[in-house]
Amino acid sequence: MSDDTDAILDDLLSRWHGWRMKYTPARGFNSRALVVGEYVISRQYDDFNGALDDAIEADIMRSLDFQISEMTVVHRAAISANARALHVGARFFSHPYLPADREERNAIVKQARAALIKRALAAGVM
Repeated sequence: MSDDTDAILDDLLSRWHGWRMKYTPARGFNSRALVVGEYVISRQYDDFNGALDDAIEADIMRSLDFQISEMTVVHRAAISANARALHVGARFFSHPYLPADREERNAIVKQARAALIKRALAAGVM
């Protein structure tokens, strides 16, 4: 059995970046009414259209988002740039908090990923 930790983290980071984007191409109506606030209807019989899967995914992404937010600024920047690159299929995006030297930047990204793996495992996300 091989160690798929990096592949699992790549998938989580790519999904996390997409979840954080929440891009809205045009103005529209609010998704929630002001009167009912945070009211959510029961999803117990809503298996067929994926509502339960969406709720589970949102919980995982919120937990991962919290773990990333608790990291140091430089590690957050490294994770953010790495997640963006994974999401769009690029090698790497630069970030003002990260060094321009490729070797230094790769070392920081490696440290940040290792720290995030430990946090995600402890939180039950991975």
